[in-house]
Amino acid sequence: MEQLHALFRGEVRRAGPAQLVSTSYAPESKKYGKPYQPSLFEQDAPQFDPQKSAVRGKIFVLEQDRSGDGRINIDDLQWEYLNGDGDFRSREVTALRDEADFIITNPPFSLFREFLAWIMEGGKRFVIIGNMNCITYKEVFPLIMHNEIWLGVPFPGGNAYFRPAVQSEYASGVYDEDANLVKFRNCIWLTNVDHGRRHQPLELMTMADNLRYSRHKELRGKSAYDHYDNYDAIEVPFTDAIPSDYDGVMGVPISFLDKYCPEQFEILGATESEGKGSSNGLLTGKVLKNSRLLPPPLYSRFLSVA
Repeated sequence: MEQLHALFRGEVRRAGPAQLVSTSYAPESKKYGKPYQPSLFEQDAPQFDPQKSAVRGKIFVLEQDRSGDGRINIDDLQWEYLNGDGDFRSREVTALRDEADFIITNPPFSLFREFLAWIMEGGKRFVIIGNMNCITYKEVFPLIMHNEIWLGVPFPGGNAYFRPAVQSEYASGVYDEDANLVKFRNCIWLTNVDHGRRHQPLELMTMADNLRYSRHKELRGKSAYDHYDNYDAIEVPFTDAIPSDYDGVMGVPISFLDKYCPEQFEILGATESEGKGSSNGLLTGKVLKNSRLLPPPLYSRFLSVA
């Protein structure tokens, strides 16, 4: 957690927030069950207690230049034990949420739905990391469709890198031993903080030009875009294949949201496989499991209109 504060200390000086607060979760409450090794930063503190460190969370506060060196840095970081284990659903951590202006974190993916609901309940501005698939959740997609939340500036190549707290076995190409970093694919920032990239319209070709010049062999040379058998919409298999001169409903891939401009497009719904009623009346036939177009079966699609 002290590394997180080191990352943000430059923003504390630049943006001047009154306080930077973070909490940690008690090691014995975590599911991975690996032995906990306290950091030297923690062990050197006079309040350090091995038994408390195992079962109680901590609160870290970076507020002012306490060392007198004219800078706000790791030497100014203060911490103490929480009364509980640091679970975000506890009254103790919820009270901290209620005092905050912004929430920036990497929530546990297994509790992503619950964590997002917890933030929205508090009415807070936030920037959080999630897996790309989370945008299809029934608890998440309606918020995106109604422009209450959206994607932030993307990770390069969709890959995020984390330094593991404990060492584990990783698949080939996932762990960089020299940098001690683990690569997580298909990660996104999800936020309700507006940013300029969100309002940059896509540059698109006409339908005729896409059919003639598209770089995608699945589309190039066809006489027309495919139409869904059970939705009143055309299938657009790639975001850059959206036709600029088509004003009807289109089924676009999940990755479209990375380029979504609310002034250029309107999101109408999702395929019914994402939940009954998700298509907002665009369903015209029977819902076919794992299939939106016959043939072939396709992955998640959002229904959008230019």
